[in-house]
Amino acid sequence: MHIAPTTSVPHKAWWSATLEDFRSQQDENIVERLALRLVESHPLNHATQLLAWRKQLEILRASTENLPDHWRILFEYPLLRLGRRLDVTIISDHAIVVIEFKVGARTFDAAALRQAEDYALDLQDFHAASRNKLIIPVLVASDAEAQSASWVLLWHGVVPPFSACASSLSDLLVGIFDRIPSNQINIEGWEQSPYRPVPTIVEAATTLYAKHGVSEIAAARADVTNLTRTTQAILDTISEARDTNAHIIIFITGIPGAGKTLCGLNAVFGADTGAAFLTGNLPLVHVLREALARDAARDPKTSIRQARQKTESAVQGLTGFVRDNVDRATPPHEHVVVFDEAQRAWDTAYAARKFNLHDSEAALFLDIMHKHQDYAVIVALVGNGQEINTGEAGLGEWGRALIQRPDWQVRAAPSVLTTLEPRQRLFVKAPANISVIDALHLDIPIRAIRSAAGAPWVDAVLRGATNEARQHAQNGVPFFITRSLTAMRHALRVRARGERRAGLVCSTGARRLVADGIWPDFPHLDNDAIANWFLNRWPDVRASDALEIPATQFACQGLELDYVGLCWGGDLVWRNRWLVRKFVGTKWQTPAGQDAIDFRINTYRVLQTRARYDTIIWIPEGVPEDPTREPTLFNDTATYLLRCGAQLLDNHTAPPATAPVQHTLI
Repeated sequence: MHIAPTTSVPHKAWWSATLEDFRSQQDENIVERLALRLVESHPLNHATQLLAWRKQLEILRASTENLPDHWRILFEYPLLRLGRRLDVTIISDHAIVVIEFKVGARTFDAAALRQAEDYALDLQDFHAASRNKLIIPVLVASDAEAQSASWVLLWHGVVPPFSACASSLSDLLVGIFDRIPSNQINIEGWEQSPYRPVPTIVEAATTLYAKHGVSEIAAARADVTNLTRTTQAILDTISEARDTNAHIIIFITGIPGAGKTLCGLNAVFGADTGAAFLTGNLPLVHVLREALARDAARDPKTSIRQARQKTESAVQGLTGFVRDNVDRATPPHEHVVVFDEAQRAWDTAYAARKFNLHDSEAALFLDIMHKHQDYAVIVALVGNGQEINTGEAGLGEWGRALIQRPDWQVRAAPSVLTTLEPRQRLFVKAPANISVIDALHLDIPIRAIRSAAGAPWVDAVLRGATNEARQHAQNGVPFFITRSLTAMRHALRVRARGERRAGLVCSTGARRLVADGIWPDFPHLDNDAIANWFLNRWPDVRASDALEIPATQFACQGLELDYVGLCWGGDLVWRNRWLVRKFVGTKWQTPAGQDAIDFRINTYRVLQTRARYDTIIWIPEGVPEDPTREPTLFNDTATYLLRCGAQLLDNHTAPPATAPVQHTLI
């Protein structure tokens, strides 16, 4: 796969012009141009789309005749993050109007209104010329009955969506532009302004699997230069192994949310490598498979059953891969595998006890892939501080296995040799067959859209480094504290506009949250439960944004939400230092062994780094009469987090209309 150079590329609508030029063009000329682009990019539903465009043009000609000539109209402006296009966008001096057409619709569907609002939010978050500007989403259901507009203050940011039918759109547009203040929008430059999306894991996988937008995603995220370099390093390594008949393992490290999984998915879906994405994280397997299948099943020629069968080879569980191949004399079909969360590979003792296997998972994988006589590549994605379960051996186990298998060439970032944490150190002494490559470490967070300081703040908080955490929080971090479960749910619902997704999370060790109505036993091995939670939407009560069932660390690791409500439990509380506890029978106990303590600390690292926007942390008040829910410990925990720089939710019930954004994004 070719990776685009680190420069911005033109990002154009399929057809655009000033309103004056629009009025002078014949409908068929515009439709012909749009049809050409449609044929280039989509093989289906041509006739239906052409009819829709003709109807849109008819409505727009009547609806824009009283608007200034120099304003600009754009058809089919692409949103790469969503893999979709804006039907129509009108750029004025004062506001950006995003129009979503539902030709033939007789009602204003709630899902369509969310879709229009989400498109507007996408522009606000990722389009440089739309930041701090007024963006107005409009849903046009062509055959619906006209409704009176519910006017709100039109100031800046994204306003709630308006609705109109074919006959009322003209009055609505005139009413909008009569009410808006000057906003100094560069009409001519808007279309060429940088659009730099941050796709979720599910969005990226779906886009890459469908083979659309691979180069565009790389180009759009060219501001995050090491993401591009790391992706290229993976592809170069695969080419080298194929050309030289070599066996190479490449370790990709990075902070939480820096794009390791995106790089791995790109190696699997974004280039012709024949790779498979393997993970021991079964919830991630279920969600990605189901998301890919649902997207593929939008093709009327493909049933959901066929789509699910097809996606099974692309995303696989590690245990199934090992069991299927460990005793075979022949090599697996895949020459290239991406091993997600490689630091979580089992040690030898766990493999013997749990699976009756004779070696560590790292050793078994190296031996399985070495059955290829020509070449093989293992892309090992490594998340620091992400081990959350018994038997997870860390990078040290890979190092021990590689020392015994010198035929494997090793590529790794410098940090795997210099870290002071023994579990994360690949080799005590570097062997001759290792190449150290700086580009294999990702240190720029792309998951957290509003603050680059989120991940280092969490790390400092969990190390008890109060002053360091406060330094990270000087410019604000997206963490908010509340003592009210009701207030947290309300704040999440207010924030999660459009198609943005919110959900509750908690630790499996937070056993006494049951007393507050929070059940810490999400069935993360239930395929349907995990897919419904991450992919379905309210009013489906199984969906995350019902805000009823919290996902645990095992359900959400490797996945993400836009807004997270973290239900803090009594298993990690502050008493001048972090106190890790385990609930047994009727009381809390201190677990024996450093591993158990590290796993609990890492659990809260995972839970605090799932949000793309804000994390709202609810810390219960506790009950004086209940020794398992001591108010003093919860109070001390809340005080500590506030002292570290988290903000009180009471002062931030709703986010600002235009929130701060990472300087690396725009």
